[in-house]
Amino acid sequence: MTSPILKQIAELHDAPQDKLKELWREYFCSEPPAYRRGFLIRGLAHRIQELTYGGLDPLHQRRFDALVAEKPKARKAEPVARDLLPGTRLVRTWQGVAHEVNVLSDGLEYQGRRFRSLSAVAREITGTRWNGWIFFGLANPNKKERTA
Repeated sequence: MTSPILKQIAELHDAPQDKLKELWREYFCSEPPAYRRGFLIRGLAHRIQELTYGGLDPLHQRRFDALVAEKPKARKAEPVARDLLPGTRLVRTWQGVAHEVNVLSDGLEYQGRRFRSLSAVAREITGTRWNGWIFFGLANPNKKERTA
């Protein structure tokens, strides 16, 4: 026999978007966020279980809140040349064009412009996000870094 909770959650997948938004308003007492359907379904499924089985006990809720408050702020990109010496010149051919990057003591220079990271240069060249170390062939994407 299927639990009524599991049946209710399974029915979310077949519900039209308007029904999901209506349920969101009912369960959360707020307007649904403008997210994709899958997010609404997961959020509703979590809320249904939370209301049925209970949420976190007060001790764990306080611990969770403390962890969220401790969350470190986003750090700025570290200077580029962590392992590259100033004066180093990197050359990468992309779509038949050679691109040269000069390593400076305080960043990188590409086409007369300054950049803080190899990833920023790779993005400038390709128009998409890349790990700069991999794009310039300085790191093996399949090899995990070893820790001492």
